[in-house]
Amino acid sequence: MSVTRFLVFLATLPLAAAAPPAAFTAHAIASDLRGGYQVVVADLNHDGRPDLIAVASGMPELVWYENPGWQRHVLATGVNRMINCVVVGNEIVLASEFNNEAKNSRGIVSVLRPGADVTQAWTVTEIDRIPTSHRLRLAHLGGGRTIVVNAALTAATASGPDFRGATPLVYYVPGEWKRHEIGTIEGLVHGIFVTDWNRDGRDDLLMAGFSGILLFSPKKDGTWSRTEIAKGDPAPWPKSGASDITVGHLGKRRFLATIEPWHGNEVAVYTERGKQWERKVIDTSLTDGHTVQTADFNRDGNDEIVAGFRGAPHSVYLYNWSGADWTRGVLDEGGMGAAACAVADLNGDGREDIACIDGTRLKWYENAAR
Repeated sequence: MSVTRFLVFLATLPLAAAAPPAAFTAHAIASDLRGGYQVVVADLNHDGRPDLIAVASGMPELVWYENPGWQRHVLATGVNRMINCVVVGNEIVLASEFNNEAKNSRGIVSVLRPGADVTQAWTVTEIDRIPTSHRLRLAHLGGGRTIVVNAALTAATASGPDFRGATPLVYYVPGEWKRHEIGTIEGLVHGIFVTDWNRDGRDDLLMAGFSGILLFSPKKDGTWSRTEIAKGDPAPWPKSGASDITVGHLGKRRFLATIEPWHGNEVAVYTERGKQWERKVIDTSLTDGHTVQTADFNRDGNDEIVAGFRGAPHSVYLYNWSGADWTRGVLDEGGMGAAACAVADLNGDGREDIACIDGTRLKWYENAAR
């Protein structure tokens, strides 16, 4: 048997059964948000405890909650239709003035800087405008180089429901804050996941949208290569492709987990078979699916999948690998129409917890696994 065939054979072998999924205890942090969209984990006051930033599109204030008492502080006022932020060093990059229709979206990108007291309002400085600026992420390119990636939702000339056009993908170098081009993607782009895909010490970008799942990788000459990983949902455009994406592991084997199609009803898992990524839909019951994460919550060596959706019954599900298939459990039934979730050890006990945000609520789910 050739080495290639042997490796393919190993990939088809069932994995050992995983432990039961972790149990979680829900804690309410806020219930008065308007248009809650993103939760970001960051130690803003540098006390060694991760805090939570709540990005809420329907509020004119960007707020954060201080761990462990979750006191509320205001980072900025007068910022409208916020959609995403990312923390880089002692600064925050914020995308605001967002709308799904590019003609109504100014796509303002700003840098927030603290004063002597981080609990007081930070200064806001505009650095760029790209219509439908939507997803901001931090990436590391090796050699101490850090960038902030800005993935727009659509092209500047696009309109629904097809959203045809070349959607821009750009980045900024902290301190310089000038726009640099990565490339374009045809049609609407919703999800982005940063990972060192090819294990070369530099982060790559997994993008999910109408055109499927695409990989952008930095090259030594400063340009980026583009590779199609999978086409996502095979339905005709604009129900094609993928919406949100993450990477997980079963033992040493890597998999992809997605929400499909855009704001869709499916949770799909992709496993590598030779040079192809095999798609398997493990759930079709979501309504307006909008976030997917992975982590080894029960510490059995296999990652679980967290998927949240904004439509009724407004829930967050937890999928556990049984050794032969994925089984669905419930993290929050009817109490969290999650627009976004984040994974972090919020109480310093060495176990990964989950924070989720929806239209009005921010919660953290304490991992009670032994």
